[in-house]
Amino acid sequence: MTKLILSDIKKTYRLGNETMPAVNGVSLRFRQNEFVSILGPSGCGKTTFLNVIGGLDQYDSGDLIINGLSTKKFKNADWDAYRNRSIGFVFQNYNLISHQSVLHNVEISMTLSGVSVSERRRRAIEALKAVGLVDQLKKKPAQMSGGQMQRVAIARALVNNPDIILADEPTGALDSHTSEQVMEILKEISKTRLVIMVTHNSELAEKYSSRIIRMLDGEIQSDSNPLAEDKSEAKPEEDKSEAKPESVNSKAKRLRKTSMSMVTAASLSYKNLLTKRGRTLITSFAGSIGIIGVALVLALSSGLSAYMETMQSDTLAGFPITITRTTQTLQVEPRDGNGNLLGAGDDEGKFPNDNLIYNYDSQVSTRQHTNNLTADYLDYISALPDSVEDAVNNISYTRGVGMNVLAKGSETVVQYSSAVRNDDSFQSQAGAMMGGGSDAYWQEMPDNHEYILSLYDLIGEGSRMPENKNEILLVVNEYNQIEKSFFEKLGITSGENYQMNDFIGKQLLTVVPNDEYYIRDGELFTSATGSDYEKLFDGENGVHLTVSGILRIKEDAATNYFSEGFVYTPELTNHIVLSAQQSEIALAQIDSDKNVITDVPFADNAAKEQQLLLFGADTTPTGISIYPKNFESKEQIKEYLDVYNVNKPDEEQIIYTDMAEMITSVTGTLLDTVSYVLIGFAAISLLVSTIMIAIITYVSVIERTKEIGVLRAVGARKKDISRVFNAETMIIGLTAGMFGVGLTYLLSIPINIVIERLVGISSLALLNPGHAIILILGSIALTLIAGFIPSRMAAEKDPVEALRTE
Repeated sequence: MTKLILSDIKKTYRLGNETMPAVNGVSLRFRQNEFVSILGPSGCGKTTFLNVIGGLDQYDSGDLIINGLSTKKFKNADWDAYRNRSIGFVFQNYNLISHQSVLHNVEISMTLSGVSVSERRRRAIEALKAVGLVDQLKKKPAQMSGGQMQRVAIARALVNNPDIILADEPTGALDSHTSEQVMEILKEISKTRLVIMVTHNSELAEKYSSRIIRMLDGEIQSDSNPLAEDKSEAKPEEDKSEAKPESVNSKAKRLRKTSMSMVTAASLSYKNLLTKRGRTLITSFAGSIGIIGVALVLALSSGLSAYMETMQSDTLAGFPITITRTTQTLQVEPRDGNGNLLGAGDDEGKFPNDNLIYNYDSQVSTRQHTNNLTADYLDYISALPDSVEDAVNNISYTRGVGMNVLAKGSETVVQYSSAVRNDDSFQSQAGAMMGGGSDAYWQEMPDNHEYILSLYDLIGEGSRMPENKNEILLVVNEYNQIEKSFFEKLGITSGENYQMNDFIGKQLLTVVPNDEYYIRDGELFTSATGSDYEKLFDGENGVHLTVSGILRIKEDAATNYFSEGFVYTPELTNHIVLSAQQSEIALAQIDSDKNVITDVPFADNAAKEQQLLLFGADTTPTGISIYPKNFESKEQIKEYLDVYNVNKPDEEQIIYTDMAEMITSVTGTLLDTVSYVLIGFAAISLLVSTIMIAIITYVSVIERTKEIGVLRAVGARKKDISRVFNAETMIIGLTAGMFGVGLTYLLSIPINIVIERLVGISSLALLNPGHAIILILGSIALTLIAGFIPSRMAAEKDPVEALRTE
């Protein structure tokens, strides 16, 4: 039965402008099992003829028919499958992969055929047993003799059960005794399949071959046992895109494509890299330098971010989300002498081309949004759902009520703060209102002692936080100082320094109720004068304020909350609001369109509203402060506040202010900017290492050229060759990434020690595990990019030329 048919095969090589026919119109038919020797002088076309049959070289014209299947329309993938499943190669110089064991060298063709691991091992051992090398499985080729290596090559050729064995000078590098052993093996193989051997040794050919073909100048000169054409044979079938199942049509296996798994590719590359451990480690270390640079920047950035988050959480978590009646921004707008806005808010008028110099007035414009704190909104705030309520530490309301405060810092009682308005422009003598501005040295504290103590220390013997409305705190700066004008407001002018116990536990202030501070005179009211202060200060209806403690800003506090002076409790505000609401002056002001103190009509309703707030007639809050339990709770609270504004027009929306977010946003942006710049510099070393890895990969391609030829000979596709070198670069990238990350963690130890000694911050260099994984993956990706061009070069290498490489 005919196994192989060559019909008028031609193969021509071009050398410059000249053409050289290597195979010139050869037509031959081969039996299913016979031992054929091709003889002829060097350069007669024997090896090219063998390579054409093996699919390493494609013919220019004619047809090669295997098992009745024409190869005219074979594509590259078809030829790869053909070499893997139909052809077994035995070469003169063995062409074993040096870094693979004997067993793995024999298994290599089956890894492309989809054979399972257990089946590969079983068949490889059987093949080695057939050539007498079953006891040499774990040896490397360099540990074996020439005859043993050739037998390994024969076992590799047989293991995938090919139709044809092609042997190119299989005894050329062997002594006579070993040559005969190899020829005996080939002769035995020829009993079950077609063996075609190219050789110069006519003596061995005559002794062992069943058929001898002689070639000269690419043409057949003689054939000792030609096979005549069988007229009954069916016409050759051309390869179709859809093949029948193998169980129905044996030709289907010729078309089943080969494929090398990534595991096989990685195994080949890993074992190759192990043979060059030193170079691989140095390359990986060099590649890791860029990773180390980026990793250290990320470690410091992450550590600094964590430190800043902790610091901000500790110091800013208590910053309330504030809602005031108005929110506003100031803008300086240049205008010409006629008051016209220059530039109309855009770039118009910038960089004029004329020769004039203009004069202009800089005017400040205010853009503001009014928050209408309606009863509906106040109910919305008080009706927090449980999930949000758990995030809230405290909600405090500020009101515009004025406080009539008298002070006795020396022998004389003086006015410390007053709600009196001199005219309806509302420039107060003291203006002691939370939410509408606070008087110097007189401020309301938040109802959150924990937050206060996160920013301030209590100093002085017996110093403590207020426990009721009758107690206040004194705030000093970091030098235990208070401005001279504070003492003057208390009536102290001596300029002396004082002991802390001169204040702690002492009554220095009294808040006088409206009905005692304001004296009615017909329809108008007059405020108390200096002669009345002593009596009012000691009066039983006043709230006598005692200093319970002294606050000083912490050394590590990020910001001040209070200015110097006294701070009072929200309980005092609530008491004054209730008292002022029913006072005579408040009720009188409700019914009058004039200022009941100055008898001057109000300019507008807003002015009257301010006066009603001041006297306590209007108890609507002028502001709301919502204190979160922690930094994370802020987002829950803000989400709840945002829901209120959904589908409401702009004028009905309530705008809040989150000072903590503004601070963290600025610091976060600054830190990110610095980090990006440093990462950019570190990335330069990554670029250098990437170029270096590309060069190393190219060197590896050159070193492994023969291996490329072997893999192509056993059926590896071009993409499989690329995969082998991509796997090599991935291994180098993985090693470099792990080196870089590991060394970063090690370097973090001395870096943290130095930083802690210099600035007192511990564990600042802290590489996030997520960043570590990203860096390792990034290292792999970069090396893949670096190895892309060398891997493509490897895939495009001619397998015939690759096999000739020494």
